[in-house]
Amino acid sequence: MKAMIVNKFGGTEVFEKSEVNKPFLKSGHILVKVAATSVNTVDTMIRQMGPELPLSPAPPAILGMDFAGTVEEIGEGVTKFSVGDEVYGCAGGLADLQGALAEFMLADENLVALKPKTLSMREAAAIPLVGITAYEGLTRAGVHKGQKVLVHGGAGGVGHLAVQLANHFGATVFSTGGTEEQLDLIKELGATSINFKNETVDDYVRKYTEGRGFDVIFDSVGGQNLLNSFNAAALNSHIATTVSLLEIDLTTVHFKGLSLHVVFMLIPMLHNHQRKVHGDILSKLSEIIDSGKIKPHLDAQNFSLEDIGDAHARLASGTAVGKIVVSI
Repeated sequence: MKAMIVNKFGGTEVFEKSEVNKPFLKSGHILVKVAATSVNTVDTMIRQMGPELPLSPAPPAILGMDFAGTVEEIGEGVTKFSVGDEVYGCAGGLADLQGALAEFMLADENLVALKPKTLSMREAAAIPLVGITAYEGLTRAGVHKGQKVLVHGGAGGVGHLAVQLANHFGATVFSTGGTEEQLDLIKELGATSINFKNETVDDYVRKYTEGRGFDVIFDSVGGQNLLNSFNAAALNSHIATTVSLLEIDLTTVHFKGLSLHVVFMLIPMLHNHQRKVHGDILSKLSEIIDSGKIKPHLDAQNFSLEDIGDAHARLASGTAVGKIVVSI
């Protein structure tokens, strides 16, 4: 089968087109003919850092975590799927799990769900990692009807789904962005847009919550931006973040009685821990998507398998709006 291989880690030029053997079918797994994959920040980190990142695969590596495709074969004990089913998931591209930058990939059935009927393969491939992350963060933070929710980075891959999911859960949603294009997308997704370049945290907390603070904050920017989340949070409220690899002052967290939820959605893949939870979340997302409550936003540029280096460069440029998708 055709695949893009990484033999050494580094810049976007490291991908090499190769012919490799089709994965060997295993019990509890399905063989998927991949139609599309999408590029996530963690994919670019693995490509750049290699062994410096503990979750990186050994070369020669096939990256790509998200996929949408068609079931080609089913292994012994598989009960959820049949040959010909259209499926999607996040099931490889790290550690010893082959990724989606190939014509076929092997996937644990617990990490996979039936593709939303209303989405194309390309659209479905944009969902898994960011959709699971958004769903897990919001549900762990207990989002419910009547709350005011702030999403930092609402035009990004995770953020644009978090905005839509928070709306689905009945919250009133606000979201930060830094360009007109980002702010326009946030409005289109059903949230009140906040230009973080022009409005301070104190400004928008006073404007939208009468100084009380937000009930839930989903921070897909993280890092030092967590300090903004702490300051924007109401007393005894919840913050979910996807980026917390830093030392940071938790004084405000203490005196406001905040709950901080760190979402690291790769744990089930890395540690074979509660993988079925991811399949269940993807099934729920399919239902929500097919009910018309969520629509992935794809970046305007199209990429093929051979263009994967350019797709990584596009994400690194910071100019993409929505998910970057690669057709296989």
